[in-house]
Amino acid sequence: KLLPAEYIHNLSKKDLTIAEAMKEEGYKTFYAGKWHLGGKGSYPEDHGFDINKGGWESGSPQGGYFSPWINPKLENNLEGENLSMRLANETVKFITEHKDTNFFAVLSFYAVHGPIETTNEKWKKYKNKVEATDLAETGFEMERVLPIRTKQDNPIYAGLVESVDDAVGKVLNSLEELGLNDKTIVIFTSDNGGVASGDAYSTSNLPLRGGKGYQWEGGIRVPYFIKIPWLNVAGAHISYPVSGTDFFPTILELTNSSLRPTEHLDGISLKALIEGKSLPDRQLVWHYPHYGNQGGEPNSTIIEGDWKLIHYWEDDRDELYNLNNDLNERTDLSKTNIDDTQRLKIKLEKYLKNVNAVYPKIDLKYDEEMASQRHEKIVNELRPKLEEERIKILQDDFKPNNNWWGSKLTKD
Repeated sequence: KLLPAEYIHNLSKKDLTIAEAMKEEGYKTFYAGKWHLGGKGSYPEDHGFDINKGGWESGSPQGGYFSPWINPKLENNLEGENLSMRLANETVKFITEHKDTNFFAVLSFYAVHGPIETTNEKWKKYKNKVEATDLAETGFEMERVLPIRTKQDNPIYAGLVESVDDAVGKVLNSLEELGLNDKTIVIFTSDNGGVASGDAYSTSNLPLRGGKGYQWEGGIRVPYFIKIPWLNVAGAHISYPVSGTDFFPTILELTNSSLRPTEHLDGISLKALIEGKSLPDRQLVWHYPHYGNQGGEPNSTIIEGDWKLIHYWEDDRDELYNLNNDLNERTDLSKTNIDDTQRLKIKLEKYLKNVNAVYPKIDLKYDEEMASQRHEKIVNELRPKLEEERIKILQDDFKPNNNWWGSKLTKD
C-alpha cells in the first residue's frame, strides 16, 4: 500500500566515522567483512580505514562461504577456504603486525547472512542433534505476511553459526597469544535478530517474536557484550536500554579519545554505566519507513521503561506492549492503556519531527486483489514447501546444490 521513503545509498563523506576519529587519535585502523554502506568511492578505505579486507557494496557473500567467492576486496587463495575463518585470519594478521601500536579493528562477518552453507561434517553433527530430540510435526506458522520459523532445527544454519564461533575464537586466542588480552577492548554484537522469515527462513528467535526485518524484539534485541580487562566488571549484566549508536561515544571515552558530540547525536557513552554508575532514563526509537523482505511493515517504534509503542504507517494503527510482563509481545494493550499509548505516541512524533524523518508515501498503483492472491499463494504454496524442505535437509541422503556443500541460495 505504501512506497518506501527515499534514502541515502552511500555513507556521506560529510559525516565523521569512528574510524576517522580513531585515526586522528593515532590508531591504525582495519576493516574486514561486510560493509554494505555504499558503492565505489564509499568503501571502508574511503571512510577512515587504513586496510579493507572484503568490504564492498554487497550485503551478502557473493559466491558463498567457500572459496572461490566473488569479492573485489578479498582475493581467493585456497579453494574451499571458509570465508569467516579467512576474515578472522586477516584480522589476526593485522593485529600481529600492529601489536606494538594502538589499533582499531572491525571484523564484520558476512555470516550468518544467506546463502546458508556449511560442511558435511557440521551438517551431520547438528542433524544428529536434531534426531536426538523429538522432531516437531511443524516448524513454521503464519505471521502477518509470511511464514515464520518456530523451531531451531536447521542443521545447515547451525553449522554456519559454528563457523562464526570458530572464527571469533581464532581472534580471541590471538589476543591471548600475543599478550594483548589484558589491554584490548573487545565488543561483540549483531546488527539484527536471526532470519526467521524471508530470505533463507533460517532460525527461530522464540520466545522473542519476529526476527530480522521485524519491529518486535526478535528483530531488534541482540547480543551486546563488552570486555574491558582493566575494569573489574566481569560477568556484569546491565538492564539499561542501549543501542548500536552508543558504540561511537563509548569507545572514544574508554580510550581517552576526544569526544565528538556533534558526530554521535543519537548515542551516549556507556562508560559510567559499565563502571557501575547510573545514567538518566532514556528512550530508544526505531524508524523503518519501508517494507522488509522478511515481512516487516513500515513502522516507527519507541521504547521507554517497560513500555513499547509501535506505530504502523500503512493504516495508522498502534500496538502497545509491556515488555516486563510480555516480552514475547502477544498482548496488545493499546486499547486498554490509552493514556500510555498517547503519551508515547506524542514522544515518538516529537522525536521524528526533531530529526526531520522521511515517511513512506501512498502507492497509487496498489492492487488489493493482487495482494490478496499473493498472500493466498504464500499460505497455500510457500508454507508447505518450507515444511517439506525442513524435513528434507534432515534426511541421510540429503544433498545440496552443486556450488558448495550445504548451500541454500537466497535473494536479498
